Amino acid sequence: MNQLPPEIGPTTEAVLKLSQRITPDTADEVRHLTLDVLDSGFQFVAGQSVGVVVPGPHPFGNSHHVRRYSIANGQESSAGATLDILVRRCFYLDEVSGERYPGIASNYLCDARPGDRFTLSGPYLSPFRMPQNDDANLLMIGTGTGIAPFRAFVQHIYEHQGGWRGQVRLYYGGRSGLDLMYANDEISDLANYYDDKTFKAFRALGTRPLTTSSQALAQGLADHAAETWQLINEPDTHVFLSGLGKVAQVFDRVMAEQAGSPETWQQLKRHLIEDGRWSELMYD
Repeated sequence: MNQLPPEIGPTTEAVLKLSQRITPDTADEVRHLTLDVLDSGFQFVAGQSVGVVVPGPHPFGNSHHVRRYSIANGQESSAGATLDILVRRCFYLDEVSGERYPGIASNYLCDARPGDRFTLSGPYLSPFRMPQNDDANLLMIGTGTGIAPFRAFVQHIYEHQGGWRGQVRLYYGGRSGLDLMYANDEISDLANYYDDKTFKAFRALGTRPLTTSSQALAQGLADHAAETWQLINEPDTHVFLSGLGKVAQVFDRVMAEQAGSPETWQQLKRHLIEDGRWSELMYD
């Protein structure tokens, strides 16, 4: 491998332990990857991300390509660490030629097989600010693979911290039940961690075949808008948004209706931001 440019920062090696498709063949491909990090000094906290370094050459003369992925779950040991990430296989259309090109990192990861080695950069600081007070309420809103950091949060607060006394709400939009990769279900992953006294996940499913995940999220939020509005007005509530940029637009629209006007909602939102109780991680 060519020497990595200094802006990538420190790197470590990892081995792909497991790659499992968690969506059906009729839907966009999303894979759950488990990586064994080989560095015993590698440390991370819930909500952080790692960069996957894809060796080149790449378009525009780039020798390497780096794409960050949120850590969906992880466990440290004396030998290193084990990380889970969610990867959606992506393709892009050239606006001029109309040609379809594969996303560099997503296809690199989705095509990998157990035993393959990767170079990771990071971990990187998370934009999410988790409150220290376990009486705080957590309101999490996301779509697609944006649910990954929320999965890590839920596992952390219920498994590692021994519970969370504040109310925890997860709103997650999907086009079908199979899109809801880690929603609250008896056989789901989160069922091993949540506390049914404080945690609730609301599956925002699209009711029409062409419903997007953002439209489904809007539908789910609208169904529980009054409770969400009450929770967001409590002084110890922290809001987390993750996923496509439309997530923020959807949430703004639903909350503006509850507030009575967009201006009233934006005023409350500014207060949450200034108070350090608003965090978001958006991607295109």
